[in-house]
Amino acid sequence: MTDSNTSFQAPEFIKAPARSAVADNAPVEQIVAEVIARVRSEGDLAVRDYARKFDGSDLEAFEVSAAERAAALADLEPQTRADTEFAIANVRAFAEAQLGTLGELEVEIRPGVHLGHRNIPLERVGCYVPGGRFPLLSAPIMTIVPAKVAGVGEVIACLPPNAHPAMIAGCHLSGADRIFRIGGAQAIAAMALGTQTVPKVDKIVGPGNAFVNEAKRQVFGPVGIDQLAGPSEIFVLADDTGDAEMIATDLLAQAEHDVRTRVGLITTHRPLAEAVLAEVERQLATLSTAEVARPAWTDYGEIALVADEAAMIAYSDAVAAEHLQVHTADPKAFATKLSHYGSLFIGELSSVVYSDKCSGTNHTLPTMAAGRYTGGLWVGTYIKTVTHQWLDAEGVKQVAPPAARQAKSEGLEGHRRAAQLRLDRLQA
Repeated sequence: MTDSNTSFQAPEFIKAPARSAVADNAPVEQIVAEVIARVRSEGDLAVRDYARKFDGSDLEAFEVSAAERAAALADLEPQTRADTEFAIANVRAFAEAQLGTLGELEVEIRPGVHLGHRNIPLERVGCYVPGGRFPLLSAPIMTIVPAKVAGVGEVIACLPPNAHPAMIAGCHLSGADRIFRIGGAQAIAAMALGTQTVPKVDKIVGPGNAFVNEAKRQVFGPVGIDQLAGPSEIFVLADDTGDAEMIATDLLAQAEHDVRTRVGLITTHRPLAEAVLAEVERQLATLSTAEVARPAWTDYGEIALVADEAAMIAYSDAVAAEHLQVHTADPKAFATKLSHYGSLFIGELSSVVYSDKCSGTNHTLPTMAAGRYTGGLWVGTYIKTVTHQWLDAEGVKQVAPPAARQAKSEGLEGHRRAAQLRLDRLQA
């Protein structure tokens, strides 16, 4: 197998995936295009119709009222609220630390030529909060909290009408300014286009199902999006020090997300590969979510045996997994050799599950090898870095002559005149 940077022998698969992770998206594309077109022309009427059709919901009002927020908060179990606030505190602290690294700039690169940039928070952001089979209480935290830390003017949250009430409480605690009970592609269309009820946003963030993902793809342009995230992924890199029980447990923890979750082990140690294969089967026999985890493991799970550390690194970088765990003898040193991943978990004590829930790094991450060119959601997602310049007379003398000459060689007379005018006036 070869990529643009590294050549290596294809691994030996102790367990190969039965299906490709790339699915036929044509039917989804057509349905989503119809949803967007109707929301554009009919607004709330279309949103209400799709809520009835897809969610079995017939809500009179989409927006969650202050009284409904208070009720959801009051119904939240005390321990659940404490755990939610623990996660919010960690995500906020890390986002604030990240924000502290984003300095503004002004520099005089030549005499009289001053260049700079500013970091400006977005005015209004839409956070899609998936409902899922279970109430994913960490989902609103990961999208809403960094937006508030970044200084976004207004944060809109959309979640499916049938989402667990605890999700409303989670959106409230995370700092959402407005919360709407709208799910699926119609939620993305409403936030992107604006309706009589839902305000138009500048950027849409957050994971969702295939319809949500496709809707984000189709509305991109007039509004920004964070990324096109597919089903969850986890890969573990392990040498002969790997613990089969721990690795199998972590693989299945992600596999229970979705029947299309991609999970894998890349190892240099055949006995470990075979032990993990057996251990996954042993644990599936008692896992309460096996109806989801087993199809994911059967269809997309893999155990790849490679010759040496270099091959392990090369194959891992080609996969560019969303979550990448390092279980080697010296995991910190090994981690510095890896380049492509969504988020890295160094050492066997650092489980993906901790980040999924509450440790502080964001769990909204690139999938389907997008880790080769982008990172995950972070406070910078909600900020635009914009440049500026100002020149004094000496600066004009520096840049006007080459600018005018370049414009003339390109045949752009208007450009040449604009470059020359200020210089001529200074010389006059």
